[in-house]
Amino acid sequence: MANNDYRPKPTGESIERIWELAEDMRTCMLVTRDGNRYAARPMSAHVKRESHAIYFLDKTNSEKEHQIAQSPEVLLSFADNGGNKFISLRGRAVVTNDRALIKELWTPFYKAWWDSENDPDIRVITFTPDEGELWDGLNNIMATGAMLVSAVTGAKPNLGENAKVDL
Repeated sequence: MANNDYRPKPTGESIERIWELAEDMRTCMLVTRDGNRYAARPMSAHVKRESHAIYFLDKTNSEKEHQIAQSPEVLLSFADNGGNKFISLRGRAVVTNDRALIKELWTPFYKAWWDSENDPDIRVITFTPDEGELWDGLNNIMATGAMLVSAVTGAKPNLGENAKVDL
């Protein structure tokens, strides 16, 4: 990255990169609205690019379920601090009782919350993004090197790519 301009990647490439990073990171903060206040909590994401959706398993009658019913516009925020990669997705969420999808998304990880995928208290949150932004930076070692070179040369460092796209 010899060029010191901080330019977005081409849109098509950025869209693919957002999906790729979301799939790699797998955990995000799901931000909902509760009236005029925001609530954020970490969630395990099932990224399905082919469905243009990100899915989460949640318990029925959760605070999230009620907030989504009142205000379906939500935000997802993914972060890979070590790799200096971040994604922000805005879109709509809906909560359903799709038993086939619950079975498809089920992994042994969920045994921490439910006995099996047949638990009647499991719901699916389906998030459909319509806007996304990514910050695709250098890893910490490379970023440190770029900043050291910048300190010596006086040139501004290029720490990665930023792009805002419609999904």
